[in-house]
Amino acid sequence: MGDTQRAGEWDDVSLEAQAREDQALAGFEQRLVAIDGASLSAEAKLNKELLLLQIQNQRRGYELGFHLMGITMRGGPQSLFTAAETLPFQTRDDYELWLQRLESLPTRLQQEQAILEEGIRQGRVQAKVIMERIPAQLAKITQVRLQDNPFYEPFVALAGSLSHAEAQALTERAERVVKDVVVPAYQRFEAFFNERYLPAARADVGVGSLANGKALYEFAAQRFTTTNLTPQQIHDIGLAEVARIRAAMEEVITEVGFDGDLQAFNAFLRTDPQFYYDNADDLYDQYRVISKRIDPELVKLFGRLPRIPYGVRPIPEQIAPDTTTAYYMPPAADGSRAGYYYVNLYRPEVRPKFEMEVLSVHEAMPGHHLQIALARELEGLPMFRKIGGATAFVEGWGLYSERLGYELGLYQDPYSRYGQLVYDMWRAVRLVVDTGMHYLGWSRQEAIDYFMANAAKTEADIINEIDRYIGWPGQALAYKIGQLKILELRARAERELGDRFDIRAFHDHLLGAGALPLNLLEQRMNAWMADD
Repeated sequence: MGDTQRAGEWDDVSLEAQAREDQALAGFEQRLVAIDGASLSAEAKLNKELLLLQIQNQRRGYELGFHLMGITMRGGPQSLFTAAETLPFQTRDDYELWLQRLESLPTRLQQEQAILEEGIRQGRVQAKVIMERIPAQLAKITQVRLQDNPFYEPFVALAGSLSHAEAQALTERAERVVKDVVVPAYQRFEAFFNERYLPAARADVGVGSLANGKALYEFAAQRFTTTNLTPQQIHDIGLAEVARIRAAMEEVITEVGFDGDLQAFNAFLRTDPQFYYDNADDLYDQYRVISKRIDPELVKLFGRLPRIPYGVRPIPEQIAPDTTTAYYMPPAADGSRAGYYYVNLYRPEVRPKFEMEVLSVHEAMPGHHLQIALARELEGLPMFRKIGGATAFVEGWGLYSERLGYELGLYQDPYSRYGQLVYDMWRAVRLVVDTGMHYLGWSRQEAIDYFMANAAKTEADIINEIDRYIGWPGQALAYKIGQLKILELRARAERELGDRFDIRAFHDHLLGAGALPLNLLEQRMNAWMADD
């Protein structure tokens, strides 16, 4: 989730550039290893360890060919237009920079095509079932009228600070660039994708079916969880968590007096109109209401809150049908852009009301925005620690934050409490189906059926989730593994500190060093408990 650069062109992502980067990282790795740790401060030693881990992970991923499978249904060349979401459009120069980017798009798409061609050659291709979604996404660029082209969108309503002459000149140039440069470049890429890449996509959904695929997935699991857990161990943890959460769900079903089993109750929640809005405007308004209701309660649990605010935005309609319920975009590292909580308004009739509180807690406050914005405001840390960090920490914190909703006065009715359990179950199910598909040979339908049997999320959401896991092996494991570690650390602190335990101090220290790998986080918190 890094910031888009302000330069007027896309980054060089060519195969040659990636090889040069790997070579440079190899030299940097050697120099880091050679540094004598005895001469470093404790903080400098930590910086070295974290940077070395980051470099080694990046190089191992390159060696295994992860970079050759960069296109998914949620991102890739077909979604480059979303860069506009992170850029200011206030002055003539802002619009000029965007036009320069558009003029350089043919080069970027040629590079993307070369990477995918190399993926075909090396047998590193995505699964066909998720690649079949891409043609419709490309068509929203190549087969729409100019005013609906997402690359043209910044020019639909120009900033009021521009003069009439400036606005007219920019609009006319944008029309020419989109028509004569952007669309033809995408038509060429579209032809390559439909005629060459899609037929070459793999039939099996799991990366374990690829050459050396088991090693590829083992690396992904270790990288995203920052643990040495094997895929089988993670699978077993998932099964145990599913059983635990299922028992809690049964208690809610009994409480509301529903006559039926878990599957019947979940079917009731998926289909009864009382749990859904019938239009996108009402759904959007309620997301904003919930977010603002949470904010004043945060002082109960945190001594330090981020200075930079966040906003709520709809997910762009071009990608909404093929992406998840929500996501978060971090603020700019220099504070020039707020963070944003993006919500999916596509088909409001499948977006349950009882999930909205728990979703907002995870993506905004006290979840991703609080943790990520605070990290960017930490003083004395190098930039790579402010803007990056372990996925297991970032997503584990988001999932842990969902439990904090109870302490923030949320989940007041049994259905909202069930929504929190649904989200906890969702992440437990991930451990089972991700390892199942990528390591244990499960089919896509087996994963969907298991998800449907254990969680109340709608079928549309479940299918999008399963397809997300297919395209991004191992990432979904980070949430539950990270949450369990944070819960373990909190329980230990409460037990060992007793009356001296302060939840605000615990959270402030937990978040006070950025997103750490779980083993280093545990060391940090153990030292804090010993010194308290």
